[in-house]
Amino acid sequence: MKSKVIADIFRKIAMILELKGENVFRIRAYERAAQNIEEMGEKIEELAHNDELTKISGVGADLAAKIKEIIDTGTCKYYEQLKKDTPAGLIEMLKIQGLGPKTVKLIYDKLKIDTVEKLEKAAKTGKLQALERVKAKTEENILRGISILKEGRARTPLYFALDIADDFIKNLKKIKSVERIEVAGSVRRKKETVRDIDILVVSKEPSLIMDKFVSLPRVKEVLAKGSTKSSVITKESMQVDLRILEKKSFGAALVYFTGSKEFNIKLRQLAIKRGLKINEYGVFKGKKMLAGRNEEEIFDLMKMSPVPAELREDRGEIEQALKHNLPKLVTLSDIRGDFHTHSNYSDGIATIEALAREALKYKYEYIGVSDHSRSLRIANGLSIKEVHKKIEEVKKINKKVKGIKVLCATEVDILSNGKLDYPDSLLKQMDVVIAAIHSGFKQSKAQLTKRIIAACKNRYVNIIAHLTGRLWGARPAYEIDLDQILKAACDHNVALEINCYPERLDINDSGALKAKEAGVKLALGTDAHSLDQFGFMPLGVDVARRGWLEKKDIINCMNLGRLERWLKK
Repeated sequence: MKSKVIADIFRKIAMILELKGENVFRIRAYERAAQNIEEMGEKIEELAHNDELTKISGVGADLAAKIKEIIDTGTCKYYEQLKKDTPAGLIEMLKIQGLGPKTVKLIYDKLKIDTVEKLEKAAKTGKLQALERVKAKTEENILRGISILKEGRARTPLYFALDIADDFIKNLKKIKSVERIEVAGSVRRKKETVRDIDILVVSKEPSLIMDKFVSLPRVKEVLAKGSTKSSVITKESMQVDLRILEKKSFGAALVYFTGSKEFNIKLRQLAIKRGLKINEYGVFKGKKMLAGRNEEEIFDLMKMSPVPAELREDRGEIEQALKHNLPKLVTLSDIRGDFHTHSNYSDGIATIEALAREALKYKYEYIGVSDHSRSLRIANGLSIKEVHKKIEEVKKINKKVKGIKVLCATEVDILSNGKLDYPDSLLKQMDVVIAAIHSGFKQSKAQLTKRIIAACKNRYVNIIAHLTGRLWGARPAYEIDLDQILKAACDHNVALEINCYPERLDINDSGALKAKEAGVKLALGTDAHSLDQFGFMPLGVDVARRGWLEKKDIINCMNLGRLERWLKK
């Protein structure tokens, strides 16, 4: 996801320039470029390779050179120099939700506050209210933002870590002496956030591997370099550990370093009961090594089914594996369509026909085009007249584009009073109705729950989207009574969405598991606003797998005929 990394760096450059009081046109240039680049997806690398980056709106020769540099190294010298010339504490303050560069500059200029810690202390004691435009509510929001920032410091979103891990593995795979290479740890378990990255390698030339590893372009600092283990810090401030292993121990090491800690403890206890010893080198009886080359032979020796990496969290998976009763987890190839995409009717950039043709590339049977409803003006929500126009266009496209069914859908707002943004007379004309909250996030738990339950009770609603409203690093999940909502969803045949958008992944794995246990169906939606964002589906599948979901639990796995029957229930 190079486009997201580049866009993120350009946005940070814009913020730092605004903090420094630079020319507003220069600032806007980086912001516009970031927006356009993010929508390019993986195509950005193709354009860079063909020296065609200046074809992107807002990208001239200077920005094109910076894009190439970020693709090659993970950062750019200009950004690193800006950070170096700016107090580190101010850059950290820019990460606080709702605290823009102008306010950070004001706080620094007037109160000489240059760290998050000083800012937190000032906000707690009411000192910020001495500044113009800063009220008690502003201080409260700053403290909430600091709390979110502290949570984010410790962990990195999965999609960001995957991009870094994939880059390291891609470069190391080029070395001929690499016999096996795998990512381990929480990245392999596909946790939604991770602390660091573990990579395991089998090679007869460890010194060559280590030399290459510590000198890769993405490396900012070498923490340690040894014959079997090295650790580095990337330019994105992530720690990456590399271990060289013997072939005979690779499977044991993969089990051990994949974790989780709780899973490993329970597995060791099981081994002890059988008179065995298990560690990162293998499974032993006395001094004799019985297994270790691959994971399958270890699980077989323990008389249990192989446990998928995503389930290794000590949530009953070992007990079920011993009974050979683990679920057959959903896979990406089981997905037959996507319900949640946006066209240029609202805030997407692709036409409905383009979305349909892109869906064909994924071998989907159907694609839901679910543009926003009228109240969400910031996202160009559709008026009733525009919805009727869209319905007619979908009919024409379904005659024109063969092999795919375009489902005319809507992402209708659940208003603050619990009513829906469109009348039932319009909703009943839609193939799929997705209901979602986009405002009133600060309502009480009871109010938010009541709104969602009211939407579930509407006979035309099929799916509730991004149930908790969270945006990683920007907005925490709002409080809801999940048990009540699950009961309503079950009673009224409404599916809950696993939103695959990287900053959402909402609902999460534990929510998905609770929904499964309550008999509620799940629906995967990429929330794609551009064609490349169809590629977010694997992240949602990862959440589904961590939530123990099988094909039968997910409506995206239904063929078109069965899906249409389910929608009409």
